[in-house]
Amino acid sequence: MTNKNGIIGLTIVIALISVYYLSFTFVSRNIKSKAVAHATDAKGEVDMTKKQRYIDSLWREDVYLGHTLQEVTERELNLGLDLQGGMHVVLEVAPADILRGMAGGNARSVSFQNALKKAGEDKSASNSSFINRFVAAYKEAAPNTSLASVFATSANRGKINSNSSDADVIKMLNTEIDGSIDRAFQITQARIDKFGVTNPNIQRLPGQNRILVELPGVDNPERVRRLLSGAAKLEFAEVYLTNELTAGLEGLGRYLTKQAEVEKAAARPAAAIATPGDTTKKSSEGGLAAQLEQKSDTTKTDSAAIAAQSAALTSLFVPMPQGLGVYLKDTARASQILSRPEVRSLFPADLVFMWDRKGTEAGNNQMILPLYFIKKTNGEAAMEGDVIVNATHDYDERGRPEVTMQMNGEGARKWRSLTARSVGRPVAIIIDNLVYTAPTVQGEIPNGNSSITGSFTVEETKDMANVLKAGKLPAPTHIVEEAVVGSTLGAEAINDGLWSSVVGLLIVLVFMIAYYNKAGWIADMALLINLFFLLGVMASLGAVLTLSGIAGIVLSIGMAVDANVLIYEGIKTELAAGKPFAQAIRDGFKHSLTAIIDSNVTTLLTGIILYTFGTGLVLGFATTLVLGLLTSLFSAIFITRLLLENQIKKGKVFNFYTGLTKNWFQDNHFDFVSQRRRFYLISGVIIAIGIGSFIFKGFGLGIDFKGGRSYVVRFENKVDADDLRAKMDQILGSTTEVKTFGGQDQVKITTAYLIEETTPEADQRAENKIMEGVKKIAGNPATIVSSNKVGPTMAKDTLWSAVYAILLALAANFIYIFIRFKRLAFSYGAVMSLAHDVVIILAIFSLFNGWLPWSLDIDQAFIGAILTMIGYSMNDTVVIYDRIRDYLKDDKARGQSLSTVINSALNSTLSRTAVTGISVILVLVVLMIFGGAVIRGFTFCMLLGVIVGTYSSLFVAAPIVVDILQREKQKEPVLPVADAAAPAAAKKVKA
Repeated sequence: MTNKNGIIGLTIVIALISVYYLSFTFVSRNIKSKAVAHATDAKGEVDMTKKQRYIDSLWREDVYLGHTLQEVTERELNLGLDLQGGMHVVLEVAPADILRGMAGGNARSVSFQNALKKAGEDKSASNSSFINRFVAAYKEAAPNTSLASVFATSANRGKINSNSSDADVIKMLNTEIDGSIDRAFQITQARIDKFGVTNPNIQRLPGQNRILVELPGVDNPERVRRLLSGAAKLEFAEVYLTNELTAGLEGLGRYLTKQAEVEKAAARPAAAIATPGDTTKKSSEGGLAAQLEQKSDTTKTDSAAIAAQSAALTSLFVPMPQGLGVYLKDTARASQILSRPEVRSLFPADLVFMWDRKGTEAGNNQMILPLYFIKKTNGEAAMEGDVIVNATHDYDERGRPEVTMQMNGEGARKWRSLTARSVGRPVAIIIDNLVYTAPTVQGEIPNGNSSITGSFTVEETKDMANVLKAGKLPAPTHIVEEAVVGSTLGAEAINDGLWSSVVGLLIVLVFMIAYYNKAGWIADMALLINLFFLLGVMASLGAVLTLSGIAGIVLSIGMAVDANVLIYEGIKTELAAGKPFAQAIRDGFKHSLTAIIDSNVTTLLTGIILYTFGTGLVLGFATTLVLGLLTSLFSAIFITRLLLENQIKKGKVFNFYTGLTKNWFQDNHFDFVSQRRRFYLISGVIIAIGIGSFIFKGFGLGIDFKGGRSYVVRFENKVDADDLRAKMDQILGSTTEVKTFGGQDQVKITTAYLIEETTPEADQRAENKIMEGVKKIAGNPATIVSSNKVGPTMAKDTLWSAVYAILLALAANFIYIFIRFKRLAFSYGAVMSLAHDVVIILAIFSLFNGWLPWSLDIDQAFIGAILTMIGYSMNDTVVIYDRIRDYLKDDKARGQSLSTVINSALNSTLSRTAVTGISVILVLVVLMIFGGAVIRGFTFCMLLGVIVGTYSSLFVAAPIVVDILQREKQKEPVLPVADAAAPAAAKKVKA
């Protein structure tokens, strides 16, 4: 083994990195467990507020290797929503809404409305293509009307005018739509930060006008819907200065002083509280408000009392230029205190407390969040953002980044009045009740053109310009996809996932030992190291572990066996040839390397396509599958080799079989090729039956592809799905799909009720209707444990993405096979066998839909399973093709028929095909049993795929190569024997 020391060093480095990153997970989990213990009372109930305060108190504190709890949490191996509960949302910024806003009153024309409708009916969701479709439709409806006459409004002044060309208008529309989506993304980030979710995932989906939001641990979906939906509210307001609120702040100091006394008294023994003259007894009777009225306690003017009040105030609040600030860990307590009526009464009636959108560093890893005293008359700010015409980031005369903004006529008048009375004072720019910035007004601004300067970075000025423009266009975000997973279901998913992982791993480990004896132990050690590396790599990359990801880990372990099997079977072949043990191991690794690389690359290609096109369950599976393939390759090729060479160094020799498996798959002489037409017929009959089922029965499409709402409802006792379906049809007034889901006490209800409506109110109405129907099952209480919603547009896009993914997978594998094997016959055979596998799986899902006790819907999970099956089938096929290529090059094949050579190749790989197939099937059976209802249909599809893929590799892919090669040979011109050398001779003379 060349560069052995380098491999050992690399292994040590990967191991240390894995230990380092996984350690954050253990530290984070330990602290959270302590938080739960701290917040648990004698009755075993957890005070969530107390738990959060415990975590907040450590959030910016060093807890591990110089890292704060916030940093530790960010580095831990995060759990997906399906494992801890939470909410997954896809938001869409509708280009049609933006175009209406930009057209102003012109949007009411019939031609404009018809063009928008026609543009929205297309299947594509690309922003630029939407503009192109709209323009084409509008030109068709109003052929003699220029786009400038529609969009050259006062809101767009300075960008286009009435003489602008259509090309200039289209460019402006695309720019504004892209900017609107960026603004929506930034506003969504600010809203999520305000929500206070730990480790949220917010990302703009590339190439789409959509934003993905994942919120772990959220238990109030209605609040999230209202928070994320709708247009942002941009306001400009005056700010109170602290010297104008002296009386209120002194009163707040007295209040905090009294509260500290009460808390101190509450901590004393009961006997002390009952002593004469103690005011704490009165506080328990009259409350804090009553104590504030006790002049003997609150009107002291001596220096000690003033000092105590000042200390109490500064113990919670920090003086800052704009007002006050609060340490991040104390913001929850501060908000609670400031919301109390007795505190609000200390300040002017038109004062509103507002937090800054982001904190400022205060040293020692502490963060201070500024608090502003905003002036709102009757709850209204001085101005709102709809008066802004444009905002851009620029540079001032000193080259510093700044923001410039222009307002319309009405805005200019209001802005002049506001700035005139605010000279030398800050004006707060507010979005969604968070202060984005509060620049100081230098002088009255008469024309509505302003610049905002400060210690900004270029990125900050770009963001600020986007925020200011957010108030200009009515671009609300709509929820087009939503999934809610209850914490109870998440806990069960963790349990199911852990059981499936442990049992699946144990079965594979035992099987390898049972088949390969001591060599099996070495393979098992490599598999365990592979699992450790995989988890470490996932943690280092910030990957999220999902239930489907656990399935991907378990399956990658099963497929990692394949590389070890290829190596071991190669070693057995070398030992059978009489080579010494050490030489047999070296040659076994050498000769199996090509097949290992080829087979894993094809699966890797499929995994990358899954990762690119997949979301949710499919994305989680693809992430662990791709990473698992990479770590398993390293473990099989290098770790297994190191372990075997260590045995050689100790002078140990052992067999690669047990007494039971010694003669398995030896001296096989199955005639695969001559029976190929029989297997063609069998496959053809199944496919024909499947096509008939496609036509007359169809498929059960999941809501991913047809749109709709689905709810998983759990009852206390068994429930009759047919009875519930009838009751739901009466309530919803439409056909409802009700299926048993994971047990007789749990069902999945799917409906298209109100799916066209995107408002939070519609979501709540739909959920209420579902519960109304569920309650008609008398004496059997039920709860919704998870829900899912996919809008029609999202469903359409998802369906086309799935089709593209499958076609791309077929094309990628076709090209790779051709590059590696240099013959189109191999590519045709591989792709035809894959198409054969896909059609047979579809046939089974169509035929047995409704007959099996788990979902056979065609959804994203099914597509993920199909693509995984394509990868596995290609893995199997490539190994066989690799052996066929070797046999065709072998001198022993000279004079043998093509059928004989290919039969020999197929028989020589039979042991590898069987051992790998058995390992993967065992793992998938475990997933079927222990993996839980959520992934049972997904696992069933993969199980079928492995069986059908193994069958097609032996009886379809290789025989097709035989037929094509024989046909090519028959088409070759046959030269007369006497003239066979004539062409060569003629060529020589010519040269």
